[in-house]
Amino acid sequence: MAKMWAGRFSVQTDKLADDFNSSISFDSRMYSEDIRGSIAHAEMLGETGIVTREEADALKKGLEGILGDLDSGELKFDPECEDVHMFVEQVLTERIGDLGKKLHTARSRNDQVAVDLRMYLRSETDEVTKSLKKLLALLADKAQEGADAIMPGYTHLQRAQPVTLGQHLMAYAMMFIRDVGRLEDAKRRMNVSPLGSCALAGTTYPTDRNVTSRLLGFDAPCLNSMDGVSDRDFALELMSALSILMMHLSRFCEEIILWSGVEFGFVELSDAFTTGSSIMPQKKNPDMAELIRGKTGRVYGDLVTLLTVMKGLPLAYNKDMQEDKEAVFDAFDTVKKCLGVFVPMLSEARFRPERMLAAVKDGFINATDLADYLVGKGLPFRAAYKTVGQIVARCIADGKDLQSFSLDVYKEYSPLFDTDLYEAVDPAVCVKKRRSLGGTAPENVLKQIEYVRSFLN
Repeated sequence: MAKMWAGRFSVQTDKLADDFNSSISFDSRMYSEDIRGSIAHAEMLGETGIVTREEADALKKGLEGILGDLDSGELKFDPECEDVHMFVEQVLTERIGDLGKKLHTARSRNDQVAVDLRMYLRSETDEVTKSLKKLLALLADKAQEGADAIMPGYTHLQRAQPVTLGQHLMAYAMMFIRDVGRLEDAKRRMNVSPLGSCALAGTTYPTDRNVTSRLLGFDAPCLNSMDGVSDRDFALELMSALSILMMHLSRFCEEIILWSGVEFGFVELSDAFTTGSSIMPQKKNPDMAELIRGKTGRVYGDLVTLLTVMKGLPLAYNKDMQEDKEAVFDAFDTVKKCLGVFVPMLSEARFRPERMLAAVKDGFINATDLADYLVGKGLPFRAAYKTVGQIVARCIADGKDLQSFSLDVYKEYSPLFDTDLYEAVDPAVCVKKRRSLGGTAPENVLKQIEYVRSFLN
């Protein structure tokens, strides 16, 4: 097959080189964006008089026919074509004759692929954002159910202070809200059109880049043609945002994995989102959560791939940049699959407040509240801290907890102790007293839920 660019060459490209150079196996997924970009370009050519109005309309009609046939499956991609751009131009020329060859006037594949990728990633970003908002709505519902379900809060994976399940789930909601913000922010910066930058220097034709920018839903054309064809910051920003999102999912999955084990027993996952063992009949493995945790590294790798590709490239376009697409496509595909599994997995998970409350009673996680009790009686915090530390040490030695010591024992450590200390170390009271902004008191959790729901609305 003759190449569209073959005029300069006297020898056919080697088959190995052809296969190595080809990108149609992966860039064909952008066919809709490529054709819509070409339709906008044809309209601009007609509006500016670069081609006649009749020619522009014929180009657009031919392109619309190709789009419809690809959508329906009637037209199949030719694997012998170098890329999706060449495939569309070849089919167009076959269908409408030499007029099809006018479509590429005042355009290069360099600006063509740049606009295709921005349009494609714009849609992909919207899909991920939509899935994140479903997750946020689910978290708000789950947090409301667990707004007063008391559980241990952890630091260093050691029991620290009593919190509520609602507070814990809202912590993840805040992470995912930031993820939405990062994606939307990156999308705004991405939404400038490189179409019309041509190969790198612009064109001598009297084009109007504002026409194509408007028709394709961009905010404006990019201001520098060299930057227009060689910029991949938008892909890197999105992949960075996706990497952070996957980190958040991975942290959440790590806790679900821990909590679903017998040692914690805080959550029971649905059979629909777990697997068994080939040899141990009792096993119920949180494989979906583990796979999401594992796939996080894959998305990180996609980001590092493109960072490495771009780090030493001189201006403007270089063929290395063809390596952008498989990495960024894989990142989005992976994130969408992970969210697609995580949301229903969490929806069907059953939290076990009774196990959480039982865990609260071990580990002296109300010790800070006992120290605060003494502070309320006038003792400086550092002195109160030391006193309570001594009491905890005795509890451990005697096999007791803070609520089972008699008042007489407490009096041995400070005359400030009175019968009201037992209320102060009650886990429910410990939680309810934490009314500071962002704290774990149920009334605060409900405010956080309200914030999430207002964000979604």
